Amino acid sequence: MTAKQLLDAFSEALMQDERILSPRERELLVCLLENSKASASSSPGSQAAVNAAIARSVGETVAQRAFGLLGGSIVEQILASSTISAARQGTMPASMVEFDLASHPAGPQPPQAPGPGVRRPPDKDLPAGPQPPQAPGPGVRRPPDEDLPAGPQPPQAPGPGVRRPPDKDVPPQPPQGSQGLGVRHGFRPFSVPLQHGAQPSQLDSGSGVGVLDAPPIVKAQCVVLDEFLAPQELDELVNYALEHEAEFQSSAVVSPSGDPGVIDYDHRRSRVLMDLGKHEQIILERIRCVLPQVLDLIGIEEFPVTDVEAQITASNDGDFFGAHCDDAQETIASRRLTFVYFFHREPRQFEGGELRLHDSRGSERHLSTGSYHTIVPQQNQIVFFPCSRLHEITPVECLSQAFVDSRFTLNGWLHN
Repeated sequence: MTAKQLLDAFSEALMQDERILSPRERELLVCLLENSKASASSSPGSQAAVNAAIARSVGETVAQRAFGLLGGSIVEQILASSTISAARQGTMPASMVEFDLASHPAGPQPPQAPGPGVRRPPDKDLPAGPQPPQAPGPGVRRPPDEDLPAGPQPPQAPGPGVRRPPDKDVPPQPPQGSQGLGVRHGFRPFSVPLQHGAQPSQLDSGSGVGVLDAPPIVKAQCVVLDEFLAPQELDELVNYALEHEAEFQSSAVVSPSGDPGVIDYDHRRSRVLMDLGKHEQIILERIRCVLPQVLDLIGIEEFPVTDVEAQITASNDGDFFGAHCDDAQETIASRRLTFVYFFHREPRQFEGGELRLHDSRGSERHLSTGSYHTIVPQQNQIVFFPCSRLHEITPVECLSQAFVDSRFTLNGWLHN
């Protein structure tokens, strides 16, 4: 049994499972193919291009759903039994007996290095990921605090305790049990099948079979808390930001050489207020109360907080923040945890400004895999994530361009 016959048999078994492709989805695919054939009958090149695009999309969907339904262990058992049988019959080279589906999922494969007898599957467009980040962070460091001040407990969030933000790569999971404090657990790191852009690490020229070995994918992690401040505290914070419009200044970043206070409109565009008044104490008291649970959920060991930075950021029409890590430079390397608290004037008058947390490959935390998880700004919501996580803020759309209609955050960093 050849490798192609093995994959064909496995694909046929998957296609028969309605959890992979439902009858309605099959009907839709048939209609798409028939319509494309009819509309491009006079142009074989166009027909082939349309078929290839549909095949790529269907293949990715089938591979993702199959992995989510079967799990790596079951798939490995199916494949192992098939490859061992084939090896005994002498139809496969011995090197293929150890073929691992965890790094070779069913469906479209990344391009393999050319070699004798190697058949190349249709090329897939690589996702356009963000460029390596420039230095992030505000230009002014706040004086070190001895510790986060003690204070009252934050208000409880309504509804179930723990839930995940949307994950575009993994099928939705059932809600977790209540954890208290209105905590919504973000994303747990786990290994996933080979992603776009993986390069072949071995090539058996004798058998013509390329064996790919990609670094594991590290999924983005975060914790989201709803209704973080009391309603009166939220209203006072909104009014404080609006009353101090004249004191907001252009946001700065830390340069690659470590110089703070650098303005770079190609990388970050927004305005910041460094004096938070009493609201800095309020937000830090709330953070102190939930910090042990937040660190536990993210998987960071508890650490002594030796310094705190905080600012209010106003983002208006066209403002953004390019992909970056919050601890990328030596001067800010002690940052451990990032927090972003969302607030705005009601009714909301802006769109966009989403927080994207990028997955990474292995230890290359500054390089995105092209996949990410999106947090849409919600009133009175706070997000925590490791400072080492590559992230970005998408452009804001605010038709009025009025300061009062801006996307506001009270954001900052805890240092170890």
